[in-house]
Amino acid sequence: MKALIGLLLLVFGHDVSSVIHSRRFFYTASSGLSTFPEFVTVEMVDEVQVEYFDSNTQRLVPEQDWVDQANRDKDPDYLERETENRKGNQQVFKAGMGILKQRFNQTGGAHIIQRMYGCEWDDEDGTTEGYNQYGYDGEDFISLDLKTLTWVAPVHQALTTKHKWEQNRALMEQKKYFYTKECVDWLKKYLAYGRSTLQRTERPRVSLLQRSPSSPVVCHATGFYPNRVVVFWRRDGQELHEQVDPGEVLPNHDGTFQVSVDLDLTAVPQEDWGRYECVVQLKGIEDISTTLDPADIMTNREDSHTLAFIRTGVAVLAVVVAAVVVGVFLHYYYRKRNDSDKRHKPVGSDTSSENTEGQNPSPEAQPLTTVQS
Repeated sequence: MKALIGLLLLVFGHDVSSVIHSRRFFYTASSGLSTFPEFVTVEMVDEVQVEYFDSNTQRLVPEQDWVDQANRDKDPDYLERETENRKGNQQVFKAGMGILKQRFNQTGGAHIIQRMYGCEWDDEDGTTEGYNQYGYDGEDFISLDLKTLTWVAPVHQALTTKHKWEQNRALMEQKKYFYTKECVDWLKKYLAYGRSTLQRTERPRVSLLQRSPSSPVVCHATGFYPNRVVVFWRRDGQELHEQVDPGEVLPNHDGTFQVSVDLDLTAVPQEDWGRYECVVQLKGIEDISTTLDPADIMTNREDSHTLAFIRTGVAVLAVVVAAVVVGVFLHYYYRKRNDSDKRHKPVGSDTSSENTEGQNPSPEAQPLTTVQS
């Protein structure tokens, strides 16, 4: 299960002073996947997992003491109440799965409904953003446009849903209030409770890797926190935009992050490699600059370096093994955020849960069972 998750795209703006804080919920319902829970929910604050629920355990589990404390200070019965809410969501999504399979004319196979919703807050200029997106089998199904208070339906199977949800204007206004006000207020509360965890800085370890003489040289930074990092290559002091293949920021098992940026040196003679350097920028620390010295490159061409390279692979593999259920949704979500977010700042019944979305501290899922066939 991807209970230890948090993918965030690499930041290219070279401005790590402004911090975009986030509170996100991920709901995943599956059908036809015997090794997956039927329903999983994950809440994250600043890409740190804070709560987890799945249909196998039937329990909402706090993953961070400071979030648990914040919730219980507000409501001593929070866990019990929200556990029951998640159980209700499970049934709503299960019914919605049947309706969507009918809508897409499907009778068998594996299928996944995905939902991501939440809010962001820029601690520098105070701007906020909210989002509510649904996916089905890895593709966009419907998403909320808060600016126009309309639903965007990229597939014709979602048009009925769009028209039905837009009919209730009062509910649309309630959603806008939740995503721009209530969600942000709770995000700020969590940031205050989790200050020692969320506002810490851990310095990255930087390594140069190369699989073979013809492979790109990889600048690999790991063990850093927070995940708002800038990694880039320079030649003669000038930043490179070509020859470079940036990667995504990925989570480590210990709550820190890692990222790799490839440099293609196919047409560069080795005697010129010393003109290149990898630069890592993280708020709160001085820039880390690593000159491209062939002697410092870890490679599987030499036994002494093979172990280090394998260790890196094992660390990545551990993340991959952890990424099962919610990972499918996160891949979908961040792919779409990458397509749409150009700011480069560090994604039952008709009323069974619609009217609970504004409750503190955790809103309920909007049921796709309102997608009438």
